[in-house]
Amino acid sequence: MKVLVTGGAGYIGSHTVLCLLEAGHEVIVLDNLANSSAESLRRVHELTGKKAQFVELDLLDAPSVDELFASSEFDSVIHFAGLKAVGESVVEPLRYYQNNVVGTLNLLASMNNHGVRTLVFSSSATVYGATEEVPMVEKMPLDATNPYGRTKEQIEDILSDLGAADPSWRIALLRYFNPVGAHESGRIGEDPTGVPNNLLPFVAQVAVGRREKVMVFGNDYPTHDGTGIRDYIHVMDLAAGHLAALDYLPSHQGVYRWNLGSGKGSSVLEVIQAFGEAAGKPVPFEFAPRRPGDTAVSYADPSAALADLGWSVHRSLSQMCEDHWRWQVNNPSGYGS
Repeated sequence: MKVLVTGGAGYIGSHTVLCLLEAGHEVIVLDNLANSSAESLRRVHELTGKKAQFVELDLLDAPSVDELFASSEFDSVIHFAGLKAVGESVVEPLRYYQNNVVGTLNLLASMNNHGVRTLVFSSSATVYGATEEVPMVEKMPLDATNPYGRTKEQIEDILSDLGAADPSWRIALLRYFNPVGAHESGRIGEDPTGVPNNLLPFVAQVAVGRREKVMVFGNDYPTHDGTGIRDYIHVMDLAAGHLAALDYLPSHQGVYRWNLGSGKGSSVLEVIQAFGEAAGKPVPFEFAPRRPGDTAVSYADPSAALADLGWSVHRSLSQMCEDHWRWQVNNPSGYGS
């Protein structure tokens, strides 16, 4: 299959590109490198012995996107490209709506113009909002609480309307929880720009000496140790979920929604302890007040993905931390090391 991967030089994208190449697919990566690195694709080539074609392009450049589709014969698209920092989205909402929603509309227009009707979309558990109901199931109402999450929710609405209007479309909406870890080689991994927005890359940067300590927001939640509980998923398990969805769609028309998560949660303190064990040293932390909007517990019900796709996670929290530490210690400054 000839697959266009938007945002394929990013964290989840590069691991998925690696899996696609290993599975024998022909891969073209579209990425503007705004929050990613072309070095990731060079290392994917090194690891697989296979090369993805790279096109440096922004989805906001609609004419160039359409030219790419006109000059290629894609069978399907996996769409990762987008801005993804929750806090930044609150400060710059217009930038997020422009980049994520308008960019996706440009992509869909080109797909529609050139008869490409198979799409796997990188959504997020943020579409569920600050619900206290767990586990989260796909039929729950969506209520994103920040501009980033609302861009994902709006794109899901657009894709649902598209699928309803034209049943020839085959669309997977993958709502994933907290991707962590790295390829077991330690050659590709997460390289956040600036201060990490998520827990585990921040913990990793503290462990490697780039930052002083982890701030733990809230130690008075109604959980076993007082800290928030979240569902963490190894990035390689997540990549496998994209391939499973891609394999499913050719024989299934319509729009499908799947949670990709482990189905269980780990607390902030459990993550810090597990990472300290992987690194062979304690990770310093300090408690701070709760952040507005954070919930006590959040984890997925991934049973639909198991039933429909035969997909489930295979890697534990300790393996996530071990692989993430191997990446971080070998690349202390990310791809710029």
